Amino acid sequence: MTGSTSEFLFPRTVVSGQVESGYDFSEVLRWFGERVDRIILLFDAHKLDISDEFSDAIKAFRGQDDKIRVVLNKADQVDTQQLMRVYGALMWSLGKVINTPEVARVYLGSFWGKPLQNSENRRLFEAESQDLFRDIQSLPRNAALRKLNDLIKRARLAKVHAYIISHLKKEMPSLFGREKKKEELIMRLPEIYTLLQREHHISPGDFPDVTKMQDQLQHYDFSKFSSMKPKLIESVDKMLAHKIAGLMSMIRDEESKAPPPMVSGGAFEGASDGPFGHGYGEGVSAGEDAEEWIVSRDKHRYDELFYTLMPVNGKVSGVNAKREMMTSRLPNTVLGRIWKLADRDGDGMLDDQEFALAQHLIRVKLEGYEIPAELPDHLVPPGHRKDPVADTLYNHAED
Repeated sequence: MTGSTSEFLFPRTVVSGQVESGYDFSEVLRWFGERVDRIILLFDAHKLDISDEFSDAIKAFRGQDDKIRVVLNKADQVDTQQLMRVYGALMWSLGKVINTPEVARVYLGSFWGKPLQNSENRRLFEAESQDLFRDIQSLPRNAALRKLNDLIKRARLAKVHAYIISHLKKEMPSLFGREKKKEELIMRLPEIYTLLQREHHISPGDFPDVTKMQDQLQHYDFSKFSSMKPKLIESVDKMLAHKIAGLMSMIRDEESKAPPPMVSGGAFEGASDGPFGHGYGEGVSAGEDAEEWIVSRDKHRYDELFYTLMPVNGKVSGVNAKREMMTSRLPNTVLGRIWKLADRDGDGMLDDQEFALAQHLIRVKLEGYEIPAELPDHLVPPGHRKDPVADTLYNHAED
């Protein structure tokens, strides 16, 4: 989430420099954070400042740290040396806000529709974007495991609440001075937390937020709290120690029998190695007139290269074509997508039109634009179209 995204989802107004929303914005984020599978924090490489509001928003996700991923966007707007400094500054800033022993996973890239301004880190950006989309796409695989972890977390929290409530009830006087004792116990709640941690060997991370707990306790009569029921605590301990292990084993067995689903549809449709953009950018796709094959403008240059690759029966082998395509130094995953788009008949070889298309798509990618998920009609080679009129027009142009 970013400031602009959160404002779009939850409208607020600014009055005298203060943000007014009419509701507890951090509490809304906390509610959503408990129910989503992934939380993505977006930062621009040229704008790393974390406002107080954004800091409070991140803190609202406390306890959901394993769901958080960080994206350093528009990283192409700085060179490699600057990017290293920006990355370091981001990690330092996040360290002050996200208090976890493990460093948050940060993805570098340019996740917007504009061409790369600085392409020297293109391979890094491609690899990072693939990692990010792979992480998102695999979320269903871990859905059951995440639900089980949530069950464990809630069970441990319920157990801790039972200890707290029981202790508060036990400390209350039977007749007089109840209100005074209640205020004293609420003030001493941090000390009570420490006492219960030592007495019952509970991890500090299992306790609810002390400030929030103090606010909630103001509305209750401690003398009406239920007493501790050791048998229920024993049942929870037995469940955490034994039954959870059995459930974990069942999940693994189910996954081995039938692979869990992956995210599909939309940007993931037909993208085996991660999604890529659908557009080219201005000046590259150059119109959509089906009667004009845009690649034909440079085909004479591509033909010269094509005939150096020793075509047989009008086609170059996959090995020779691959060797030439790899000179572009694009990642294999990108070249693989280009091959799928260019090899129109799927025979593992390229004729002169298919080869020209592949070279055109490589040029498009090297110029900083994204290759399409599916080939637009105006890029389909005339010899591979179903429209005989287009073939005739192309053949006349060649003559």
